[in-house]
Amino acid sequence: MTVICPYCNKPAKLVDSSIVYGGKSYGMIWLCQPCDAYVGVHKNSKDHAPLGRLANAELRWWKREAHAAFDPLWKEGTMSRGDAYRWMQRVLVMSQYEAHIGKFDISECRALIRATEELRQPKTP
Repeated sequence: MTVICPYCNKPAKLVDSSIVYGGKSYGMIWLCQPCDAYVGVHKNSKDHAPLGRLANAELRWWKREAHAAFDPLWKEGTMSRGDAYRWMQRVLVMSQYEAHIGKFDISECRALIRATEELRQPKTP
């Protein structure tokens, strides 16, 4: 499998995650070292399929923010996890395949954060 970095258009390398996590390994990742962009891989994937898209520091920050806004919807019981992802698909007009923060770019992260904030706003009559 070849994974291309979206920042420099060069192939990423499959390496152990200990390279980016200070010596602690969480499994394999695809890494573009010059761009500081990486993505984890699906466990038990024979071809090391990426979990999403390579993300540089800025996109990783936005993904953390998107998870911080979205995850409480299902973790705190506002809705089930499945319902939360179906809600995401509906409000962001995405397919089930696309509606994963790991696949998002910055604008999609921002859109999810906005939508989640609007959902959490108290409704006024």
